[in-house]
Amino acid sequence: MMKKEFIQKQKQKLEKNKKALHEELSLFAEKDPKIKGNWKSKFPKFSGSEIGSSRLEVASDEVEEYLSRLPVEHSMELRLQDIELGLKKIQTNEYGKCEKCNKNIDINRLEACPEARFCVKCEPKS
Repeated sequence: MMKKEFIQKQKQKLEKNKKALHEELSLFAEKDPKIKGNWKSKFPKFSGSEIGSSRLEVASDEVEEYLSRLPVEHSMELRLQDIELGLKKIQTNEYGKCEKCNKNIDINRLEACPEARFCVKCEPKS
């Protein structure tokens, strides 16, 4: 059984990380009002004063920038979902249990990654 002080500390970490991710995501994306937990990358608008072939280069750069944002946005969304799940598990007294084997996740792992869902042994390999 984990101590209340540790769980409270983890809750504060999770809330801080959630806020930071929201702030970072809002720099280049906006919340999707239709899908909970989903963000949509904003299409970048560079200077609009170019003409002719210069305008095509700028448009190409805009598309390239947009496409480079998508995997970053997706990765941040997934982390945000894990953080939300960690906060929910704290509320339901399920925090710190491996989702696969149901054993306690090592405290050092939780300190390093408060949103960890699996113990080291059960962590899915990517």
